[in-house]
Amino acid sequence: MNTEIKRSRYYRSLQRNMVIAILLTAITPTVLVSIFILGAFRVSYKEKVYDHLDVLTRKHKRSIDIFLEEKLMDIRLLAKTNRFEELTDEVILNQKFNELQRAFDRSFVDLGVVDHQGRQIAYAGPFELTGVDYSSAQWFQQAINKPFFISDVFKGMRGAPHFIVSVRQDSGGKQWILRATIDFGEFNNLVEFLRIGETGFAFILNSAGQFQTKPIANVNTDELIALFSKKSGLAERSYLLTRKSSPDEVEVISAMAPLKGGDWIMIIQQDAADAFSDLKQTQRIVLFFILIGGLGIIVASLVVSNRLVNRISQADTEKELAVRKEEMMSQQVIETGKLASVGELAAGIAHEINNPVAIMIEEAGWIEDLLEEEDLTGSENEKELYRALAQIRTQGRRCKEITHKLLSFARKTDTRIVEISITDLLKEIAYLSSQRAKYSNVEIRTRFEENLPLIPASETEMQQVFLNLVNNALDAMEKTGGIITLGAKRTGNDIIVTVSDNGPGIADANLARIFDPFYTTKPVGKGTGLGLSICYGIIKKIGGDINVRSTKGEGAAFELRFPVTQAPESSEVDMGNNKSQ
Repeated sequence: MNTEIKRSRYYRSLQRNMVIAILLTAITPTVLVSIFILGAFRVSYKEKVYDHLDVLTRKHKRSIDIFLEEKLMDIRLLAKTNRFEELTDEVILNQKFNELQRAFDRSFVDLGVVDHQGRQIAYAGPFELTGVDYSSAQWFQQAINKPFFISDVFKGMRGAPHFIVSVRQDSGGKQWILRATIDFGEFNNLVEFLRIGETGFAFILNSAGQFQTKPIANVNTDELIALFSKKSGLAERSYLLTRKSSPDEVEVISAMAPLKGGDWIMIIQQDAADAFSDLKQTQRIVLFFILIGGLGIIVASLVVSNRLVNRISQADTEKELAVRKEEMMSQQVIETGKLASVGELAAGIAHEINNPVAIMIEEAGWIEDLLEEEDLTGSENEKELYRALAQIRTQGRRCKEITHKLLSFARKTDTRIVEISITDLLKEIAYLSSQRAKYSNVEIRTRFEENLPLIPASETEMQQVFLNLVNNALDAMEKTGGIITLGAKRTGNDIIVTVSDNGPGIADANLARIFDPFYTTKPVGKGTGLGLSICYGIIKKIGGDINVRSTKGEGAAFELRFPVTQAPESSEVDMGNNKSQ
């Protein structure tokens, strides 16, 4: 009776441990992959928003600059191609003015010639401005000192907002100005109809913080001018910032670009909540389906563990009966049977872990179908959403492949000497280490000579050697990142394998003892000091050799020499450089 209770407790404990192991094995990679994908998507989405705002700002900056330059060039051309005497003839001036209006859709409001004293001596337009004295006008005082000039927007004597485009010329030793008034409405339309989302809008300020387009309420112009003035070198590029707007403390994104040689700035502004609204919605959808997948994994682990425990219980019962019937069976045979059962159990666990991963891949397809029902056609986020879903499917398939590879690797326990391919073995090690390398920001490169002969060695022991060297390199570059290079080439009757990195390197004082048993430079609890000693013993056992060279701060390189007896199939050498995926 006590035996049955103990067995029951044992199997409950075994099932509990299986559930924990399965959950840790399945959920941990899922969570890590999900965090990585969501983080990458968040960063990518924000960059897309910022890039879109920046591109939009630059585009409209060019449009406004072209508008101002066209109007200025028209006046300059008119002043260059006509004499002072012709332009002061109001009949001719009116003719030129009508030509400008017909050519440019009435962007020009009027046209006038002003002498060096500020008196308008000729005028063409809808107002009676002939003889008006502009000597005290701010625009005239600036225009008379410059070859060409574009004023700020002002009301002037006509009481309506407008701005002046002027060109200074010389005639008979005296200076005169050809000026034109540009229609404010047409200029304002360049930015007024620019809308982004529900809250985005654009406007133009001068260096004093005065609106050059229609004024917009609740805009802190002083703050924007102050921020813009602190930035140097902005004559040819835009500037993005995210800030809190007063008094509502609403976070807004602003893109600024200089106009008119830095005298004006164009600002496109949008609430951050409006800009990133689709991002939050997508995150909620993905998190929901991740939660569903997690619950599915939990249920699957309970079912799988119960099934496996029943199989183990049945197997144990059968083994007990076999022991009673076969009393002459040796202890070695019994242990071999147990190891075979454990191998079968590992295969079953790997198979069942792949099922939740397959469910995740199918759910990603479901998400895609749901997104198509949401009709995101034309949305800025459409491409990013489908890219994220493709990434989920890719990573799910990668999880299944890694599980298969690890299981295959774990089953190889044969230490018999056979003919093995060094390049195939190194490729397998690179693949098995690629996932850890990715999270450590380490790139694994391979550089193999073609048609290398086989070498006599134990495949299991060679896996142990190379995996130990790669893991040591990954440990050294865990915080800094870097490059690990796996190389193989033939030199005479030997194959030379190199495992090198550009990490922190090994101190000179440690190089002489690096292959000693129990010697380690890792922190307490991180290493036994036996790894390199075991590698040294394995290499020496098959008649090979292992050496290390290192420069502090530049990395380390392990060189392994293996004797071969097989002649090379080809003398052609072709070195490749492949990034492990």
